[in-house]
Amino acid sequence: MYDLLIRGGTVVDGTGNPGYRADVALSGGLIAEVGQISGAATRTIDATDLTVAPGIIDNHTHYDAQVSWDSLLTPSCWHGVTSVIMGNCGVGVAPCRADYREPATWDLVNVEGIPYDLLKENIDWQWETFPEYLDAMQRGGLGVNVGAMLGMNPVRHYVLGEESTERASNPEEVRQIQQIIREAMEAGALGFSTSKLPLDIGYKGVPVSSRLADMNELRAYAEVLGDMGKGVIQLALSANPGMLTDEEEGLIKALMQASNGRPMTWLALLNREDHPEACMDLLARTQPLIEKGAVPQIACRPLIALTNLIHPFVFGELESWKPAFDATPEEQKTLYRDESFRAAWREDMKAPRIFSGEWERVEINSVGNPRFEHLVGKTIRELEAETGKDGSDLFLDLALEDDLKMDFRIAFFNTNEERVAQLLNDPRTLLGLSDGGAHLDMLCDAGFSTYLLGHWVREKQALSLEKAVHRITQEPAKFFGIKDRGVIEVGKAADITIFDHLTVGSPLKPEIARDLPGGGLRMVTRSTGVEYTVVNGEVLFEGATHTGAMPGQIMRS
Repeated sequence: MYDLLIRGGTVVDGTGNPGYRADVALSGGLIAEVGQISGAATRTIDATDLTVAPGIIDNHTHYDAQVSWDSLLTPSCWHGVTSVIMGNCGVGVAPCRADYREPATWDLVNVEGIPYDLLKENIDWQWETFPEYLDAMQRGGLGVNVGAMLGMNPVRHYVLGEESTERASNPEEVRQIQQIIREAMEAGALGFSTSKLPLDIGYKGVPVSSRLADMNELRAYAEVLGDMGKGVIQLALSANPGMLTDEEEGLIKALMQASNGRPMTWLALLNREDHPEACMDLLARTQPLIEKGAVPQIACRPLIALTNLIHPFVFGELESWKPAFDATPEEQKTLYRDESFRAAWREDMKAPRIFSGEWERVEINSVGNPRFEHLVGKTIRELEAETGKDGSDLFLDLALEDDLKMDFRIAFFNTNEERVAQLLNDPRTLLGLSDGGAHLDMLCDAGFSTYLLGHWVREKQALSLEKAVHRITQEPAKFFGIKDRGVIEVGKAADITIFDHLTVGSPLKPEIARDLPGGGLRMVTRSTGVEYTVVNGEVLFEGATHTGAMPGQIMRS
């Protein structure tokens, strides 16, 4: 007798091949049979008129701390996701000695936009080393499967201490770091991640640790993967999304060479209005690297962030804004009023940046003082025309007048759908960038998978259902070396997502939820049309309802 029998659905198996009508039987956490099945089962799901797909893999998340208080890893699991990969962009919580938990916490605050009090009160710190961290996650119980990258920020903290944010490692320290990478890989890490992003500002407003690693040090990291013959490199790289400097391209080449061609994914290929052809030009330029396995990541949603001037993460790349980080609100107000700060910011915006003064893309989202309620929904460009004030002055003055409680929605990238559709159909890219678990008060792109299936497949018909499913199942599984998942095939792990292709989707604009420990606020996106989420043969969700099962496993390399 089977444990679970899914009858009569259209199987879209993850390979990209055409869907077909079939039953799927699950036993012992594995796919036991696919076809016309007559055997009995403990439970049967009628999937008539539904699509039966492999479990979706969310390959770019930051749930490293959240797993301490949320074993389901919401909101990714609300979107048919059965596996997540965390530890991206060099950020993580292991390894970490007891005396260095504070800097590790502030890295998560400044880089990933997670509230300090939430982290301080809820990370359980039942580990010191990375292998101990993996074991602690499994002991705590998991709703979905977790694959973990080894973030190099905590590794460098662990070896160099406070000097990790001041200098590159010496030869003896490099050897210690290599040993930590090797031990992490032997314990099951999927690879390592590191950052060179100017935007990544950590503890005390200084660059995160991994940004201080020099070329020799980075090559030494990659050599470990080459020697072991396994693992992936994830690199947060481009100061200007959609573009690469010669130095950044050189780093990709060097790491590919040092790792003997291990797969690498780098961030990020996002469409920009100021350079509309940049993405396709860069794909052509980096074609030789892509063919060797260095694949850029893309997103299927426009990058729209909610921001305010107490947490000005979006301006972290700008030298003029550095004093705003780790400052009190009163200190920030003094800074924002300062004419020399304003002049320096205007000068910064003259160069191509994540934001360079496109005020038509900055909308007032909410206000603290009711007297500003009439401004909600207006752009700074519109108010510029009404008031005659410079946009940057207006932006700062409005925030100050509202005691820094005013929130703004800023549309940064991927606003041109025709060009996004090009990237979605381009095999030289890796789809992901959900950032699940990060930037809690700014955005929520954890619904990327249902947005892809609803908006891009059903509404826009920009790609087929089969191709879309392939992009979020077998493709990331293959890339990250997850050999037992990503397809519906006998003997594979029984991770299944069952959805209604006529209703599946998720909204573009997230909602505000107060569901963090202590009633804290975050942005979330909910799904429609996901009928069942099955993890390792157990039903995790029926619609939006958690069944109580916790069948997730650590996916070890």
